[in-house]
Amino acid sequence: MESGGKRHGIRSSEAARLVRARTLGTLVSLWLAAATEAAIAQAPPAEQARVPTSHANVHKGPSSNDEVLVLVPQDTVLPVIGRRGEWIEVQLAPALRETGMVIRWYANEDRGWMHDSTVEITASPTR
Repeated sequence: MESGGKRHGIRSSEAARLVRARTLGTLVSLWLAAATEAAIAQAPPAEQARVPTSHANVHKGPSSNDEVLVLVPQDTVLPVIGRRGEWIEVQLAPALRETGMVIRWYANEDRGWMHDSTVEITASPTR
């Protein structure tokens, strides 16, 4: 350390202020990201998917090669929470364990994927 409390041209008090400012900036960024994610999670879905046929598969991922979690019966309506190409990500309600035919649906799975050819997409009635 050089005389006068300088290290690499910055005084230790200036370095401490820079560290505090960076830390505060990081904390604010993390808080904003969490608040945004929470607001999105609380917003009602803009669309819903209805099964128009006798049943439709809900897959673990957006591919017909992914495991089928549950067969959803006709006229079931599920909230749409995402999309990837021709695949619709839907929210799975616990009631589907009683009304659907469970294939490989584990306790921690609360969403699944349906091909857009197996559902009718409509606007949610709350919007």
